[in-house]
Amino acid sequence: MRILHTSDWHLGRSFHRVPMLDAQAAYIDHLVETVREHSVDVVVVAGDVYDRAVPPLSAVQLFDDALHRLAADGVPTVMISGNHDSARRLGVGAGLIARAGIHLRTDPGECSTPVVLRDPQGDVAFYGLPYLEPALVKDGLGASKAGHEAVLTAAMDRVRADLATRPDGTRSVVLAHAFVAGGEPSDSERDITVGGVAAVPAGVFDGVDYVALGHLHGCQTVTERVRYSGSPLAYSFSEHAHRKTMWLIDLGAGGDLVAERIDCPVPRPLARLRGSLGTLLVDPALERHQESWVEATLTDPARPDEPMTRLLERFPHALSLVFDPERRPEDPLASYAQRLEGRDDQQVAEDFVAHVRGGSGPTAQERAVLRAAFDDVRVGDGVDEVSR
Repeated sequence: MRILHTSDWHLGRSFHRVPMLDAQAAYIDHLVETVREHSVDVVVVAGDVYDRAVPPLSAVQLFDDALHRLAADGVPTVMISGNHDSARRLGVGAGLIARAGIHLRTDPGECSTPVVLRDPQGDVAFYGLPYLEPALVKDGLGASKAGHEAVLTAAMDRVRADLATRPDGTRSVVLAHAFVAGGEPSDSERDITVGGVAAVPAGVFDGVDYVALGHLHGCQTVTERVRYSGSPLAYSFSEHAHRKTMWLIDLGAGGDLVAERIDCPVPRPLARLRGSLGTLLVDPALERHQESWVEATLTDPARPDEPMTRLLERFPHALSLVFDPERRPEDPLASYAQRLEGRDDQQVAEDFVAHVRGGSGPTAQERAVLRAAFDDVRVGDGVDEVSR
């Protein structure tokens, strides 16, 4: 069975205030053309179809167009909700849509109810694990605690139990939206940390033939059978070195697997430039970036006059300007942002406690209270967004 694995469309998202809908529409065209050109049997979309719980109408229309085109070609599609999606909104009409071969899996309680498709070698069971917010699904899944590893383990236990009831030789594919250990994140994924832990071990998915992951935006291989397709478009400058692709997976008899990367169209290349403004404006080696979307980090000791205006004269698609003066760490003028670089909310809060106490940081119990507070706020924000 030939499977096209994609994820993280983020329909409706912009890139530094540049609308991306045209680029997303071009990607959908490319997706449909790839399905036809490579005789794809099934498309899987591993979450984050939309960029937010209540997407703009233009994004909904593009999604509707994609589903109609895939259904018209008779290509089954299996799709799960991600942490950016409203599971309830995305899942509206799932029963009716399934009659057209579009299978939406947005209910955690249905993670062990597969979509079963056949090829000449037999059955392939597709299990959809939508994004599992630990605090919301722990009890329903019977997980041991409210953590990512615990809820995914509980869901996979259900998958393996169902798979054990299937005829011998049934192959299995799991779609999941999660941060799996070994994956490389970028700046454009929303934080899903709970209790200080975001990643789960790949071994959670043992026992299935292929795991189609979503959430991380870089295409990558965690293990031979556990892969991220990544997002089809770049959504932050941290993705400037990404090669945006989809996975074309051939799943043979007995579960043997062949994987090939299919490139996605690039609307405009990204460039991260660093140096003094004077250097960036005259360096001949930067000529190749004149048509790129540019993030420029200026290292001038003092902020130059009208830096963006001057940059735009050479780089007309410059979008982001960062100031990072080259100073010694002990320099009192070192920026607050520099001091916080690479530190998460928990670490910043602990540093603040240490500062107001004159050097004595929080106790283990106080750190746990801070962590619980950050978790409650993040989960609460997610619930509020979905319930809008």
